[in-house]
Amino acid sequence: MKSYNLDRIDIAILSQLQQDNRIANQALAAQVGLSPPACLQRVKRLRESGIILQEVAMLDPQLAGHGLQLIVSVEMERDRQEIYREFREAVLAAKEVTQCYQVTGEVDFILLVSVRDIHAYEKFIDRVLHSNSNIRKFHSSISIRTVKFETALNLEEHGN
Repeated sequence: MKSYNLDRIDIAILSQLQQDNRIANQALAAQVGLSPPACLQRVKRLRESGIILQEVAMLDPQLAGHGLQLIVSVEMERDRQEIYREFREAVLAAKEVTQCYQVTGEVDFILLVSVRDIHAYEKFIDRVLHSNSNIRKFHSSISIRTVKFETALNLEEHGN
């Protein structure tokens, strides 16, 4: 696992970029107490190091036509690496899956699925889940309300 030593300025830059990555370099530099060229160099180094994975626009699922958010737990038939690998590949190809976690415990995978409606989810089930004979069972939970959705990491604890 990669590790990177962040100083207080890196943490300040990353904290700001997690809130608004469209901030102008001059404004970011002023907020973190650097000259604009030094700030730009820091941001470039954070990108190149892989700490900043990607910069994206976050959409409102409802306004984007994805009225149904589901949490799907998947239990595989057997505990074998090739079965897990095949499932991971299928999930990577499924555009409905916005997040996938291979986990420990009673289930093997947790999927976050975003679809237009229940009919689109049924198609997803048939195409991705029912077609895989290595799935023992799966359980779907429909999200009725998003209580918290946060992408920013808490950097206050870094280094403690």
